[in-house]
Amino acid sequence: MPYVLAFDVSMGKSYFAIYASQKSCLSEGEIHHQRLGFEKLYEMIVDMTNETEELPAIVFEATGVYSTQLERFMNDHGFPYTLLNPLESKLQMAGMRIHKTDKSDAHQLARTHFTAERRVKAPQDSYFEEMRALSRYYAELEEDLAILRNRIHAMVQLSFPELEVLYKTKSELYYQLLCQYPHPSFVLAHSKTVLRNRILKSTDQNMSGRKAEERAYDLMEAANTCYPAISETDPRLDQLRDYTKRYLELVHQKEAVIKKMVNLSEERNEYGILTSIPGIGEITAVRLIAEIGDIKRFDNHKQLNAYAGIDIRRFESGTLFYKDKINKRGNKELRKILYNMVQNMIKMRRFGGNHFVEYYDKLKTQPYNKRHKVASIACVNKFLKVAFHLISHNLTYNYEIAVTHS
Repeated sequence: MPYVLAFDVSMGKSYFAIYASQKSCLSEGEIHHQRLGFEKLYEMIVDMTNETEELPAIVFEATGVYSTQLERFMNDHGFPYTLLNPLESKLQMAGMRIHKTDKSDAHQLARTHFTAERRVKAPQDSYFEEMRALSRYYAELEEDLAILRNRIHAMVQLSFPELEVLYKTKSELYYQLLCQYPHPSFVLAHSKTVLRNRILKSTDQNMSGRKAEERAYDLMEAANTCYPAISETDPRLDQLRDYTKRYLELVHQKEAVIKKMVNLSEERNEYGILTSIPGIGEITAVRLIAEIGDIKRFDNHKQLNAYAGIDIRRFESGTLFYKDKINKRGNKELRKILYNMVQNMIKMRRFGGNHFVEYYDKLKTQPYNKRHKVASIACVNKFLKVAFHLISHNLTYNYEIAVTHS
């Protein structure tokens, strides 16, 4: 084996150790994540390569945003490297004594590299990096929207609770009207005709004048029957308007993110294959691509299961036996998307043949009689197996073939 170059990465710098064998340390030191520091690192790697006529084995642990600069340096110069999951690294370097410092971690990584089986990270297309960033931004927007929905709900219960009964609280029309009429007194200040016209302007759906008039009438009835807990001059109404405007802005940002992801993905095989499966729309397809990444980097679907965190965790010791559960050590965002996808497939079963839903129905009936979540995770497992096969062989979903092979 050539030299091993190991890094312990922290914010803005990394401590490195170079080993020629398991017990032979040649050099150690610190580099800063700046242009000058990376230039020195490049010269160091070139010198080692010239000496042994082979690139050193480079290994470091993934530390979130802090390790991305080092990753980019390696990718820019074409240096192969091993990127360890923190849990994997902890298990491989576990010892009887606890002695953890930046220096000791770098040395331990280098020494264990001679005995541990570690895979060199396969370079991914920049497309997958962009998609992952957009997917995580989309998830953050969804979290922010959930927080705002809760705040708006609390305010509406004080000012105009009947409005939540009239409209779906996730519809854009609801928030547009709430922004204009956060208090019933503002509704009563207008005629039914004015309300009708404002309702028509507040929605981009093809709503008829008659439907808008009915909505205006219902809105006036709700305003007449409402007994708000705060007056129309209460400053909390300004707060409610602000929440509502921010909510609408975030909704439009979320739509723009998905549009960008779809535009990036429309020409790719993975997108066409995933959208050929009943129950998977463009949002689910692009987010699956973003969270899975390049599926061809996995050797089989079991590795993909482990990456998603749905592989089985089993514990037996003597007479002690724990019930099998999924590991939940993988990509939790991917797990969430997959679970919601299965629920959507179940709801959309009437729109086309889907053998995943049939498998769910089978597990829910006797003699299996599985619980809903157990059956859903089993469907996720089946989906990942099918998706791995379809994308690896560039095939679209075919219900008849899927049923035959099931």
